[in-house]
Amino acid sequence: MIHELEYKKRRQKILKRVSKNSITLLFSATPKIRSNDTEYPFRQNSNFYYLTGFREDNACLLLIKNRKKTKSILFVHKKEPQQELWNGKRLGKKEAKKRFLVDEIYDRDMLETILKSESKDKNTLYYDFKADKQKLENIKTYKDISYHIGLQRLIKSKSEIALIQKAIDITALAHHNAMNIDKTDMNEYQLQAEFEYIFKKNGAYNDAYTSIVAGGNSANTLHYIENNKTLKNNELILIDAGCEYNYYASDITRTIATNGRFTPAQKELYNMVLEVQLKIIEMIKPNILRTTLQKKAVELLTDGMIDLKILKGNRDKIIKKELYKKYYPHGIGHWMGIDVHDESPYKYKNGKEIALAKGMVLTIEPGIYIDKEDKDVPQKYRGIGIRIEDDILVTENGFKNLSLSIMKKI
Repeated sequence: MIHELEYKKRRQKILKRVSKNSITLLFSATPKIRSNDTEYPFRQNSNFYYLTGFREDNACLLLIKNRKKTKSILFVHKKEPQQELWNGKRLGKKEAKKRFLVDEIYDRDMLETILKSESKDKNTLYYDFKADKQKLENIKTYKDISYHIGLQRLIKSKSEIALIQKAIDITALAHHNAMNIDKTDMNEYQLQAEFEYIFKKNGAYNDAYTSIVAGGNSANTLHYIENNKTLKNNELILIDAGCEYNYYASDITRTIATNGRFTPAQKELYNMVLEVQLKIIEMIKPNILRTTLQKKAVELLTDGMIDLKILKGNRDKIIKKELYKKYYPHGIGHWMGIDVHDESPYKYKNGKEIALAKGMVLTIEPGIYIDKEDKDVPQKYRGIGIRIEDDILVTENGFKNLSLSIMKKI
């Protein structure tokens, strides 16, 4: 768990980023209707959670920065016994005061009154442009706070890294179970259920994202989530599945054989992708650019595809014309943290790319995807999709593969 003092320090850092004579407003997530009067399981807005650690809906954080001092105010849903009978206990203002290290706490219905008072002499309002629409009297300038929070979220604390590692450790149990069980003639959704069972059994109540369990040619649909086909003998299964533990994600992909044995053609493709992944991971260290990793991954995968006669011609021309994208259409990886695709920028506002730095966590996930109908490649490779993905922490002098324990060598 993350100590309340860490949330306070995060708010203090954000207050240093915003301009003087400003207010910052962040709202909790809103429950989403699934069907009629039933809702999806509630999941807190990530930026709101990052600055508060508060998991209830109908809440709001107000940060005030005057010329000489700052103030933080948390608004929470008031205690209502009749509603709590149906939907569970609320923390309420009294208990929230004991737990959260903010300057003031009010019931949520006091927001407009407090906001009107606090915004009288302010020039700038910061809020999340994606999540909210705010207009206030007297405010002349509106700025997006998510960029500033995203920059801050890039560097993970020790407690954040520990939660990510815990999520990965639980995910490792699920992937190893999938490797060990007999999968021939199992349905994809049955294998998905094995993952969800192990996640929940070990305290990870949510998937970090909808699991991809793609047998055979289904692996060539990058975001395949139907997971409803029968797993066949002699085919590969691409499994992209990770859990969320206390709001921190894992994101792991392994490609395994249904019957536990790779065919020679599958082995050739798999080892080529694995070799690329290992080489890219070895490049990770502070001050390296993500585009440098992407460029090298494209070069290595293109070389591999030329060697296997999947692509034909001059490597430089293939890359210049982006012909490789037919078989490798995505990036080498992404930021990861509270969100599986952490909402952090890849460039500063001046357009300069953000280099890797100690404390960042990113995925490395090269792949190759060859549709079964593609007659431009040798027949033995058709219908094979392979991706191998690990979660990497940037350290002071290099990297740590947080998911190293999850088997991936044939």
